[in-house]
Amino acid sequence: MGKLSVFSIPLKTMPEGTQEFAYHLDKQFFVNMESTDVHDADLEVKLTVVHKHDIYNLAFHITGTVTLICDRCLDDLMLPIDVTYDVAVKYGDDYDETDELLIIPETDLTLNVSYMIYDTVSLAIPLKHVHPMGKCNRAMSALLRKHRAVKDDEDAELAETLIGEMEAMDDDVADDAPASAGGAEPTDPRWDGLKKLAGELPDGDE
Repeated sequence: MGKLSVFSIPLKTMPEGTQEFAYHLDKQFFVNMESTDVHDADLEVKLTVVHKHDIYNLAFHITGTVTLICDRCLDDLMLPIDVTYDVAVKYGDDYDETDELLIIPETDLTLNVSYMIYDTVSLAIPLKHVHPMGKCNRAMSALLRKHRAVKDDEDAELAETLIGEMEAMDDDVADDAPASAGGAEPTDPRWDGLKKLAGELPDGDE
């Protein structure tokens, strides 16, 4: 929890009234939360805590963008985020939770809100990560569609065509790009991944 200690608020010693907290979330936050979907982030979190009559009302407002990988073309997909979450917290004998109330033990001097923030952002991300129609990388989408049509070795001719098209695209990129310091021409790891699936590259080759 050390990496997330900045998200601990001093609930037990908080006087009655309103307190505000602000956080910035970047890629590292989601790395710490062991997220595999979010590859980058630029989010602002505003947390307002209203303490009144032993109840702490927490109101989160999160805005900004997260960067995902498009399921369809594998390019970066930037998704806007604008989401709110409200929850009431009070002290009790032991942990208990409902949709609207969180009870924590009297011995907890602070409340770490990192998981509340993470869950709120995660619920705002759709299950399918795809660009709007017409915004995907067309070349990658076409190759993926063709590859999905190849099942085992039932259509070797189509597999050969797929590999040939990928090689032609690599040649075009190499003609336009300067050679690396070692003389090797740069390749796109996404094409290598497709070639590996098609059986041209052995596992482990890059």
